Amino acid sequence: MSSVDGLLEALGSLRDHVGDDLVPTLAHLLQTAEALVAAHPGDPGLVVAGLVHDIATGLDPGCADHARAGAALVAPLLGERVGELVAGHAEAKRYLVTVEPSYARGLSPDSTTTLARQGGAMTGDEVRAFARGPHCAALVALRRADDGAKVPGRAVRPLGEWRAVLDEVARRPGRP
Repeated sequence: MSSVDGLLEALGSLRDHVGDDLVPTLAHLLQTAEALVAAHPGDPGLVVAGLVHDIATGLDPGCADHARAGAALVAPLLGERVGELVAGHAEAKRYLVTVEPSYARGLSPDSTTTLARQGGAMTGDEVRAFARGPHCAALVALRRADDGAKVPGRAVRPLGEWRAVLDEVARRPGRP
C-alpha cells in the first residue's frame, strides 16, 4: 500500500468478501473501527489498526499468518505502530484466552477455529512477555473491538468517511 487511495480501494474490494463466519470482511473492519473510535477517540492509530487489521484475510485468503501479512501491507503507509498492532491482534486473542478463562466462550466459531492454528493458549513466559510489551493495552482493546465487531446488519459509517483519519495517520511523522 503506497497511498491512502490505494488502501481505500483495497478495503472497498472486501465489501463482498466473507472471511469471518458472521459478517463480510469490510463490515467487520468498519464495525471494529467504530468501536475503537467510540472507546479511544484520542488514538487515531489504534482506530486505523482496527480498520485494517484483517485486510490480508480478504486480499489473500490462503495466507498462513494474516496478522503479519496485513502488518507488512500497511506499515509502510500507516507506520510502525499500526503495523505492530495489526501484527499482534492474534497474539492478543491468545493472551486473553490464557488470562481470562471465560474469554474463549465468547469467541465466534471462526475465531475459535483459528485460535488453534495460532498456537492456542500462551505459556506463562509468553503471557509475561506480552504483558510487558509496549502495546499490550492497545492490543487488548483492538482484540475486544475485533470480537465485538461481528454483528450482521449493524449500522456503520461508510468507508469513505474514514479517509480523514487514514490521511492523518499516514501523514504523521514517525506515525505514533
